[in-house]
Parts: sequence; structure tokens; C-alpha cells
Amino acid sequence: MNEIVEELREKNQDRFASMELPDEDDLVIVQEQLLLHLPMDLKDFLLTVSDVVYGAITPVTVTDEHAASHLPEMASVAWDRGMPREYLPICEHLGGYYFIAQEGYVSLWLPAVGVDKQYHWDSMWDWCENVWLKS
Repeated sequence: MNEIVEELREKNQDRFASMELPDEDDLVIVQEQLLLHLPMDLKDFLLTVSDVVYGAITPVTVTDEHAASHLPEMASVAWDRGMPREYLPICEHLGGYYFIAQEGYVSLWLPAVGVDKQYHWDSMWDWCENVWLKS
């Protein structure tokens, strides 16, 4: 995880620090809004690199309620489109969403397909390394 965090920090394209990292209190508020606990990997991700801007992928954030990447809003839209409520979107992609399951794995959900089993990563950090950093 630490190597991935360092690489994302080095590649950060947000030179104006326009997004802030959340603190634990921010995550508690988001969990209350979602009525779900955040998986540990997602919490770690949000606390360490959710302010990073890199490549064509825009993962979820929690500090700016007006951002298109704001987790509660993205989750609401994803669930409204049919994504199962036990999944939390981490990034919009190809008309669907990369999501993290409560068990911690990451996959892709598409409206016409559901969970696309050919896209699977064991953790948020595997997804960061194999998808976000290669975008």
C-alpha cells in the first residue's frame, strides 16, 4: 500500500491542492449519510490519496459535496441505476461503476450486465495499481 500511495503522490496532477483529504470525522459523516460502513481499504484510500488527481480516472472523494466524485452522491446515482446497495462505487466508468464490496474486493458493475466477473481485484490497492495508475 505504501508504495502505491507514494507513486500516486508523485504523479499527482493537482498542483493547486484544490481537494482536501478528509479526517476520521468526515468519514463518520459519510457513513451516516450512506447508512453503511466503509470497508477498511476504502477508508485508508480516502484518508491518504483521495486528493490525488491523476489520469483519466476520477475516484470518489468525500470533502467537497459539490464535486461529481462525492461518494454519497455517486452512490445515490449508482444505486438508483440498479447497482446493488451493498456495493459502494469508487469510480464511474463506461456507463457503470467500479465498486468496492463490503468484503473488500473491487469489481465493475454495468447496468446491462450487472457485476462483470472478468474485472476483479482483491483490494482497493490492487485496483489503484492495476487500473488507476495505468489509466
